[in-house]
Amino acid sequence: MTGRLLLIAGGLGALFAIGLLADNYLLRLAATACMYAALALSWNLVGGFAGYPSFATAAFFGLGAYASGVAQGFGAPFWLAWGGAGALAAVFAAGLGGAILHLKGHYFAIASLVVADVLRELCNSWTDVTGGGMGLNLPLIALGGPRAQAAFYFAAFAAVAAFALVVAWGVSRSRLGVALRCIAENESAAPLIGVATRSAKVKAFTLSGLIGGLTGAVYASWVTYIDPTDVFDVLLSVKPIIMALIGGVGTLFGPVVGAVVFLGLEELIWRNVLEFHAGLLGLVVVALVLFLPAGLSGARPWGLVRLARRRFGAGAR
Repeated sequence: MTGRLLLIAGGLGALFAIGLLADNYLLRLAATACMYAALALSWNLVGGFAGYPSFATAAFFGLGAYASGVAQGFGAPFWLAWGGAGALAAVFAAGLGGAILHLKGHYFAIASLVVADVLRELCNSWTDVTGGGMGLNLPLIALGGPRAQAAFYFAAFAAVAAFALVVAWGVSRSRLGVALRCIAENESAAPLIGVATRSAKVKAFTLSGLIGGLTGAVYASWVTYIDPTDVFDVLLSVKPIIMALIGGVGTLFGPVVGAVVFLGLEELIWRNVLEFHAGLLGLVVVALVLFLPAGLSGARPWGLVRLARRRFGAGAR
């Protein structure tokens, strides 16, 4: 517990220092890292705690972005639009969860993946409200110069990430967290010890939708222009999974660590070799499965060396 408190205190101190001292470029990177952390934490509630391979993150993100954009277009203040977008995404997630969470494995994965495509087509078709394929412009929030804008959105994404972390911490220490762990271990046996599996899964899915919708709402105001192909991009469903895999699926701080590491890789390597971006992404996933099945949270340097020797040494003999 002391170690976790020190980690939280160090993280808060780092956030404060970034907001106070960083330039606009570093503030943008820090805001992106917080956005990624929020999305990874939202996925982890379902994919990590309950073991359900959800690909609905892009649907929640895009729905929150468009709900906030439309609300602000009709004159709602940004803070009300953000809260309303998160609530709408949560309600949508609750209904969607009730409809598809009886599915398991790749059936559930496919069903959750299709949802973003359906919402994207609806936004493309509903031109009077969403702007269709031409996209939607959001009003600029008057906050001063570029520095003030960058600091504000960094603080906004940091607040959403902190909220997601608090939600994950609360779930992990509650009866809901115990129920989700039981579902991940053996869903068929969970009802025998009194676990209401459907209710637990829907609650986790709803919380995931809430966080994803809030993140999308802040993102829409940050970029001031959204279109269906951007906010419903399938990579918004894939990237949070990779981040959680990097940091440690089902852990509390793993998705946050994974988000920072993923952004570092994205900035330093992948954007310099765009032609091989997808290939590198696949290699990272394969390496994670082979060498870091528990993510960085379960990594031990000498353990990795021994694992590599077992895997490749045995093959050589």
